[in-house]
Amino acid sequence: MCHPHGHAQIKAFNCRPRAESLNASWFLSMADARWRIEQWWKDYNDTRPHMALCGFTPSAFAQ
Repeated sequence: MCHPHGHAQIKAFNCRPRAESLNASWFLSMADARWRIEQWWKDYNDTRPHMALCGFTPSAFAQ
């Protein structure tokens, strides 16, 4: 069974939201920032497959 492990994967995970959402966007307001970050998390958890999870999304892997 494939499963996430190790400190390197945790560090990579923690860097992704900043690199892909926060650093890549100009926010018009706090509400805009919240909405954009929420959309990014939904995509990250429900749409994008993760190699550390054997190609599953985090939501699918959790089930």
